[in-house]
Amino acid sequence: MPEVTFGEPLPILWATRSPARAARSAQPLRGSSPRSRWPPAADGPSLPYTPVPLSSQHLLLFLLFVGPFNCFASYSRATELFYSLNEGLPAGVLIGSLARDLHLPTAAGQHPASLQPPLSFTLASHGLGGQYVQLDNRSGELHTSAVEIDREALCVESSGATILGGSAAVSSSSPSPESCLLLLDVLVLPQEYFRLVKVKIAIRDVNDNAPRFPVPHIRLSVPENAPVNTRLAIEHPALDPDMGTNSVQTYRLRDNYGVFTLDVEENENGERTPYLIVMGALDRETQDEYVTVIVAEDGGTPPLVGSATLTIGISDINDNCPQFNDSQLNVTLYGNSSLGTHVATVHAVDMDLGSNALITYSYSQKVPQPSRDLFHLNESTGAVTLSTKIDGDTPRLHRLIVLGNGPGCIPAVITVLVTIIKVMMRPPEVVPRFIANEVEGVVYLKELEPINTPIAFFTIKDPDEKYKVSCYLDGDGPFRLTPYKPYNNEYLLETTKPLDFEMQQLYEISVVAWNSEGFHVKKVIKVQVLDDNDNSPVFSEQLIELSIEENNVPNAFLTKLHATDADSGERGQVSYFLGPDAPSYFALDKTTGVLTVSTQLDREEKEKYRYTVKAVDSGFPPRESIATVTITVLDKNDNSPRFINKDFSFFVPENFPGFGEIGVISVTDADAGQNGWVALSVLNGSDIFVIDTGKGVLRAKVSLDREQQSSYVLWIEAVDGGDPALSSTAKITILLLDINDNPPLVLFPQSNMSYLLVLPSTLPGSPITEVYAVDKDTGMNAVIAYSIIGRRGPRPESFRIDPKTGNITLEESLMQNDYGLYRLLVKVSDHGYPEPLHSTVMVNLFVNDTVSNESYIESLLRKEPDISVEEKQPQISIEPTHKKMESASCMPTLVALSIISLGSIALVTGMGIYICLRKGKKHHRADENLEVQIPLNGRINLHMLEKKPVEISNI
Repeated sequence: MPEVTFGEPLPILWATRSPARAARSAQPLRGSSPRSRWPPAADGPSLPYTPVPLSSQHLLLFLLFVGPFNCFASYSRATELFYSLNEGLPAGVLIGSLARDLHLPTAAGQHPASLQPPLSFTLASHGLGGQYVQLDNRSGELHTSAVEIDREALCVESSGATILGGSAAVSSSSPSPESCLLLLDVLVLPQEYFRLVKVKIAIRDVNDNAPRFPVPHIRLSVPENAPVNTRLAIEHPALDPDMGTNSVQTYRLRDNYGVFTLDVEENENGERTPYLIVMGALDRETQDEYVTVIVAEDGGTPPLVGSATLTIGISDINDNCPQFNDSQLNVTLYGNSSLGTHVATVHAVDMDLGSNALITYSYSQKVPQPSRDLFHLNESTGAVTLSTKIDGDTPRLHRLIVLGNGPGCIPAVITVLVTIIKVMMRPPEVVPRFIANEVEGVVYLKELEPINTPIAFFTIKDPDEKYKVSCYLDGDGPFRLTPYKPYNNEYLLETTKPLDFEMQQLYEISVVAWNSEGFHVKKVIKVQVLDDNDNSPVFSEQLIELSIEENNVPNAFLTKLHATDADSGERGQVSYFLGPDAPSYFALDKTTGVLTVSTQLDREEKEKYRYTVKAVDSGFPPRESIATVTITVLDKNDNSPRFINKDFSFFVPENFPGFGEIGVISVTDADAGQNGWVALSVLNGSDIFVIDTGKGVLRAKVSLDREQQSSYVLWIEAVDGGDPALSSTAKITILLLDINDNPPLVLFPQSNMSYLLVLPSTLPGSPITEVYAVDKDTGMNAVIAYSIIGRRGPRPESFRIDPKTGNITLEESLMQNDYGLYRLLVKVSDHGYPEPLHSTVMVNLFVNDTVSNESYIESLLRKEPDISVEEKQPQISIEPTHKKMESASCMPTLVALSIISLGSIALVTGMGIYICLRKGKKHHRADENLEVQIPLNGRINLHMLEKKPVEISNI
């Protein structure tokens, strides 16, 4: 069957069938019209009959029931399409067009009019293969899906081809052993074009896997006598899930040392196994191991590689024999030597390992038996010792031939030539009897043993009993040898002062005995001092001063403590511990002495730490020493300046002098040094206010007027001296307290020359006009009282002013004699502290029926009024804010009223005298203006103007 590759047109292949089955398959369906038949072979686009309409649901139900009984007929009508594509393609790649490759007409094909109803392509079942493809139901185009095809994951190792799909299929050709197929069953509907299409998609391998060794380290063992061209299989070959040339092809060594190479053998299943080949002579005694890297490479483009460490061990063989360094040893032995005296030791060397290097020693057969009996040879150590006593008949020369025997080797030979010197006079004898512990001539004494500790008794005698024998102690050390009374020839060896292991551990002394003939002998004694736990650990520093920056990382390293102990062994092993006064967040490693802190330190919380540490040895009982650790936490700029309050409020009286102290801004910074130095500055209003950085004093550059601005809101910034600097801000509210610095301002009447016509018919109690004034101060400084302090007119007492409101009313009915001009001097006073301020205004009232002569009235107004001033303080009842003040303020009020009354009387008297004197003068200043100066305010609050005054006519 021809293969249809990706993107190529595919011919239709019909499975062959028998004529009988073909005839049966062409029979009409039960219940259908005789003309309703399956198309025989779709030879042409047009059909010579009209099909019976049959829905796709009915057809699928029919196939479900008939399929199991007519499976062979179904297979015989199957059509196969074969495609191939690479693994790992993205979604949407076109695999093939079923309609085109089956030569079926489509809506855009040759016969659009005959496609009623249109073609439909459906996957017969959605098995494993269906998730990797997308089938367009109308066009029949087959594309890759979003699920990526991984050939190695789909087609696991099996005996034949790996076939994945929705159901079993019959293939007209056998796939190759390396093929990986997706099998799909596609139904083509409607029934006029019905056919079951078997779609096979071969997944081509892509080199997307590198070779990988199953183990990272491979070991091989090669005997050192392996001949050249010896082949050793590497039993862990590399694996590559790719197929064909994309799998492992070659192996190589990065370093072959000139003695190895690799070869690859392929078995009948196509598996490649690497072999290590020996190319040169090996010698374990020269090099016992080779370490290299084995690299596996596949045949892809580009090739991918994998590697593992290859260790080649050279195993030992018995290719070396024992050898002596010398061929002969010459030894001299005195004839009076005692039994067991060491004569000589022979030693041979074998370069092999283990049992191959085992050496035993023996006498040659040439050694006569007397010599064998006189000298004993240790077959393991090669030591020759005197085994029998030497007498007068013993030969003076002995030739001992010793053999060094190794497995499978010719023995090595060495000759020991022993010459015996005949001694006519026997030397003195020194016989020790040890009191202290002694092992093989070594005496063991503990340090700190008391003075005069006995070590051993020595018996000194002459074997011939002919000569006088003396003895003495030879060697340095705290020892003495003294005669032990009352016995003769008995000497006691003892200590003269305590021993100190730390000063000296080993002493070698000799007890020398000599006779009167000058012949002497030595007995060498070694004294080993045993250590005792008599030294405490010693710190290198008793005061350990450390520093660390705050905000350190957890488990930060501080220092490594070090203490030494002069004792040895376990007694000198030092362990470290924190003292009980150490905080829990400090840790000290018991073994290493590393001191750490487990948490972050905060200098602002605690700047100094002081605690003890202990060094304890492992003796019994243990000894310890103590050191002190001091830790200084260094500052970091981790704290912003902090104001005592976030909002400061200061109350300052107005007209406060320039650069006067308004208040102190308290600010702190928990950091130290430069980091804690704080500079203050005014962020807004710096043209009016200034702050003293050193003292935090806030000052105003100019005098402040509450009437211009009653309050100020400032923002003060505090910046520290750190790098980078930290800052914070605070809100400052300055409230100006009112001072009575503004007299009341009369807004109505607006002029002292204005007047008001009052009709004689005005009823008593009627309001006539009003005086309206305002005060720019606040509080009691702005409470206004009105009073008439001067009157002029026919009956001036007829008018009264309300002290609170300033309303002027008529008190009595006006008579015929009351016609004329009335002039009322009104005093407008505040209740300021410490001294009230006031203004005056002239209220002119003209009592008449009409104004007939305006010029006459104006002339009267221009004349200076002869008014006597009544110095009477206007009183307004003001409810007190605190009831307790009522009783307290009664007495001062009475005193003040008395003083005012007396002053008023004196003032009236003086004014009367003054008026009389003025009348005596002949000329008057007619043009004198009696207008009282009224202070004007450039800015009048609107709420003050809302009160409408009574109109005053200036007619």
